[in-house]
Order: sequence, then C-alpha cells, then structure tokens
Amino acid sequence: MYRVWNFLTNYSLLLIIGALTALVWANIEPHSYHHLVEYPVWFNDWIGLDYDYWKKAYGHGYEAFGHPDTAKVLSLHYLVNDGLMALFFAIAAKEVWEAIILKNGSLRGKKAATPLFATAGGMFGPIAVYLGLAMIMGSDTYSAVANGWAIPTATDIAFSYLIGRMVFGAGHPAVRFLLLLAIADDAAGLIILAIFYPSAELAPEWLLVSFAAAAGVYLLFNWLPRFIDRGNQLRPTSTAIRKWLSFWPYALAGVISWYAFVKSGLHPALGLLPIVPAIPHADRAFGIFSEAESYLHDLLNVMEHALKHPVEIILFFFGLLNAGVELGAIGDATWLVLAGLIIGKPLGILLFGWIAAGPLKLGMPQGMRIIDLIVVGLVAAIGFTVSLFIASVAFDAGPVQDAAKMGALFSFFAAVLAIIAGKLTKVTKQEF
Repeated sequence: MYRVWNFLTNYSLLLIIGALTALVWANIEPHSYHHLVEYPVWFNDWIGLDYDYWKKAYGHGYEAFGHPDTAKVLSLHYLVNDGLMALFFAIAAKEVWEAIILKNGSLRGKKAATPLFATAGGMFGPIAVYLGLAMIMGSDTYSAVANGWAIPTATDIAFSYLIGRMVFGAGHPAVRFLLLLAIADDAAGLIILAIFYPSAELAPEWLLVSFAAAAGVYLLFNWLPRFIDRGNQLRPTSTAIRKWLSFWPYALAGVISWYAFVKSGLHPALGLLPIVPAIPHADRAFGIFSEAESYLHDLLNVMEHALKHPVEIILFFFGLLNAGVELGAIGDATWLVLAGLIIGKPLGILLFGWIAAGPLKLGMPQGMRIIDLIVVGLVAAIGFTVSLFIASVAFDAGPVQDAAKMGALFSFFAAVLAIIAGKLTKVTKQEF
C-alpha cells in the first residue's frame, strides 16, 4: 500500500492542490483567474494561439501588452496543456508500450482478453449513456454537448488503483484486472485524442517529420551502437553513447516531433509518443506500481524517473489552469459526464466482461466474480485528470466547457459509490 500511496502523492497530490486552488480562486476572483490562464508568455510567429483568438480569450485588458506584430501568442494555458503535458502523456505511453511490446507485458496473451473486452465496454457504455441522454434532452442540448462524448471514457489510473486496493485488498485478482483495464483505457484515450480531437486543420504530411525524427534517433543512437557491439558483452559503443550523449538525442528528436504535431494539426500534447518506442529499454518491466520498477536502469526508465518531479509541477499547473470553474457553471454537460462515468462505465464493463467470460468462454481471473465487475466499473469511473484534459480540448472556453469540467471533478464521488457497492456485493478483501 505504501508504494501506491507514494505514487499517488508523487503524481497527484500537487494536481489536487492545483485544482482546489483553481476552484477557490475562480469563485472568489474569476476575472484575475481568467487573466492568469491566458497570460501571454511569448508573442511569436511559430507556436501558440492565433493572436486574434487570444485577444478574444483574454478579454478586457489585452491592450496592456501592446500590439505586437506577430501571428501567435504562447499563453500560459497553451504552454501547459499543449506543451508541458506532452511529458505526462509520454509517461502514460511508456506504460502502455511496455504492456504491449514486452514478452511479459500485461496486455499480451489470453490473460488480457477479458480485461480488454471490459475496457471496450468501459468506453462504449459511457459514450452511449452520454449521447443517449443528450438526445433525450433535446436537439439544442445535443448539439451543444455532443463533441464531449469522449470525456466520460477516461479512467484516472492512480486514483482508481488506490481505491481498488482499498475496496478489494492488495491481493485480490480484481485489482490486477483493474490495472490492466486502466492501462488499456489509457491507450484507447491516446488514440481518441489523436483521431477525434485535432488542434487545427489537419496536415498529415508533417507526421512524416515526426516519424523520421523517431526513426533517425532510433537507428543512430539505439540500433547502430548495439549492431556495432554485437557479440561483445562489454558493449563499449553503446556504453560510450549512453555516457557521453545520455538522453539528449532523444530530447532533440522529441522537440522536432512535438513541433511536427503542432504543424500537423494533431494535439501537440501527444507529440512525444513516436519517440518513446525509440528509446533504449530493458526487456522486462515490473509495472507502474511495483517497487522493483525503480531499480531498472535502462535509459527509458531513467528518463521516466528523472521526469518525476518536473511532471509533479506540471500537473500542479495543469490543475491550476484547468479546474478553475465557478460553481454556478454546473449544467447539462456536468450531469451527462457524471452519468456517462457512474452509470455507463459500470454497465459497459459488466456487460462486455460477462460476454467475454461467458459466451466467448475467455474466463475470469481465479477468485474473481462477475458481480465484482460492477465494483471495478465504479472504481474506473474516476475520470479526473484525463477527463479534465479532454474537456479542455472538446469544447471552446465557455459555459459548456466549464460544466463538463465540473463533471470530471465530481467523478471523485465514484470512489464513495465503489466502497458502498463493495459492501453491498460482499467483496472479500484479500491483502496478500
């Protein structure tokens, strides 16, 4: 339990502090909070918001910054959401990459079949509930909120895993099931962001630049040194490259890839994803919550460990700049997001999990009951971080976005429902 709590405090405590600060600030002095969010860090011609769009978003007082002859404005919100959050998504992509590609990866083989089916249910269920209820509310409501269909599909892996261990105990197979589901959910969320939420008009030819950067850095600094060292257990070339160049070639390739994503129209926060598979990696992984993970010294794990504290600070600013919604912003999108998460996720996970375990005969982990899927679904309904992020890209700044963000924040109540459901379904905690 210490390892899980340590991970939670590392990656989520500052996020919570930032989000709570934003909520208080936005409800006490919304004008100054809004100006902080859109504060212009850099006027330029390459990256950021179009100047006219920023001027409208900043509102009254933009004249104080003069009238620079530039096309773009790098605002504080853009810097964090579109730039620095790329490091957060790179860490998520690293976990997904390990789960898929490594021989002992958690998303490989028959053991992952039922969790993967349940993950699909955890995506389709919330979408169906969200859009179905929106249609019932009327065409005007549907038109206003339809683009937010992906918000309730998210699962906050750290919080969900912590609550899962509280409900089931560390040794219960449902906890491992939940972790598999959350990792697969992250993978699906990255795909959804890339395909359905572009940041600008698509220019896919720029992706060739991104993949060329990934291929180039892999061939020159990963594959070639190992090829030269073949048959030599001392690996002198690989060691020299690692000693003298360290992570810098991959950092440079990451910058190129990120800028290519900016120009391609895909969301820049995903810009580091092509580089992750190019970084030297051990042939095994122990999982994000394993104590042994900290003892791996391959470059990819070393880079992840080095990013821990910077990402903590980034998540603080993400919470600060995205969770500042006024309590009066509660609206239709709030209840739709909550319904998608708290109703759609458990029902989707239960239905698809039952189909996989029953008619498809893929089975359930030994010691886990079908009814446990309801509790797993409620635990997975804690969307928070990724739900907030999707809300910020699904809607333009305004009442609908604020209402959707409030639904993402309220998803914490799913933890209470999961604990109650665990009691009602007589879950037997297994600590070992």
